[in-house]
Amino acid sequence: MSGGAFNYDQYKIGYMVDQIEETVVKNGVEKTPEDLKNEGWRDPDWYKKYPEDLFHYKYPDEVIEKMKEGIEVLKRAQIYAQRIDWLLSGDDGEESFLRRLEEELNELNK
Repeated sequence: MSGGAFNYDQYKIGYMVDQIEETVVKNGVEKTPEDLKNEGWRDPDWYKKYPEDLFHYKYPDEVIEKMKEGIEVLKRAQIYAQRIDWLLSGDDGEESFLRRLEEELNELNK
């Protein structure tokens, strides 16, 4: 595997993106049976008393928009971290660093 200058921590940024995207998708949506099963500590009577807990937390639209902006920033950060990692690790030279960085940023912008 290439890279390693940052202990492959750039992949953690991708994990954060995935988690935020999941939060955006589930915003205010009714929980699936699997979601409820994963909350195993709640018995059915809980949901009779707190029916709002049958739904994922609903963030205001303004907050969701900021999360979406954050997703885009983090995706760019991950690309930069990956490309710099390969440069510092000697897997890419200066020319290939610049070329690959531009290609990946252009692909992200599509």
